[in-house]
Amino acid sequence: MADRLSKIGNEAARCTRCPLYLNATQTVFGEGPATSAMMMVGEQPGDKEDIAGRPFVGPAGQVLDRALAEIGLDRASVYVTNAVKHFKNEPRGKRRLHKRADRAEIQACRWWLDLELDVLKPKFVVALGAPAAFALMGRTLVLARERGRLLRWSDGRAGLATLHPSAVLRMRSEPERRDAFFGLVGDLREALRLVDAEACV
Repeated sequence: MADRLSKIGNEAARCTRCPLYLNATQTVFGEGPATSAMMMVGEQPGDKEDIAGRPFVGPAGQVLDRALAEIGLDRASVYVTNAVKHFKNEPRGKRRLHKRADRAEIQACRWWLDLELDVLKPKFVVALGAPAAFALMGRTLVLARERGRLLRWSDGRAGLATLHPSAVLRMRSEPERRDAFFGLVGDLREALRLVDAEACV
């Protein structure tokens, strides 16, 4: 299983399925144990991830690590990936500003996400943010209405949608950031409970 995943990751490193590879440093494939019952899917790598070649290693990744620690999960025990494997950005001087992936880019990259799902066969898939939920569901999901509860993705797999950790960082005040963070923690705690429930089915 791990060997097949590594082979797919090597193939993804040469991906030209959409134009995003032209303006990115490298493909950022998923990582984590191939035996993990839970997969977490974000939108796309950011600047730090694009440089490092690993998912969730920047500021949003630190928020995710803290949230997982709150529910007693080690990040190393969970498989994390993104719906889009290249960093979509707009150069602005010496900086590269994040740009949201569009539907066509998400759909083009669904090829790799499907392969990850096929190999790993996770019991439960958490969508971090609306773009990830769109990739998994095949339609737009309103997070304010759907987050934190059991969903069935388009392939029938069980899952849950919550906000992306970067949304916590974008909150304007410390009280808002705190509330958003503990909202994320609550959703992840529910995901952990549902993983156990799915394992018993």
